[in-house]
Amino acid sequence: MSTSETSRFVRLRVEMVLEITDADALSGTALESIAAEYGEPGGESAEERMHAESAVREDGAEALASLIDPFDLVAEVPGVELAQASWTSEIVDYDPEEPDAWDLDDEDEGYGDEDDDDVAHNGEEHDDGEQRSSR
Repeated sequence: MSTSETSRFVRLRVEMVLEITDADALSGTALESIAAEYGEPGGESAEERMHAESAVREDGAEALASLIDPFDLVAEVPGVELAQASWTSEIVDYDPEEPDAWDLDDEDEGYGDEDDDDVAHNGEEHDDGEQRSSR
């Protein structure tokens, strides 16, 4: 298939594990962001705002998700335009010392298996013995 026949759309999958080191700072920033988004309390969307505020106070993953905007990740990349985005966050059990720490989601097993030998994963050694790393 020639380049002109291929799709111009690319699905970019990014998975990160973040450590919440200051839950109060995170929720405080999320609350400030909600206040800026909704304006003065008591407006038309007061119930929605109260729900959002409650969620970010109770759950660090919700606070983080409310602050992350995929548009910001690609806004200054030349030649691309964000067509669609979705994201989620969740609290996970994670041990950075565990060898399988990056096997967080079994749902994606089998996705792209045909290319797995050509993709570097966090500096792991490949079948050819060469050390590679990715960002």
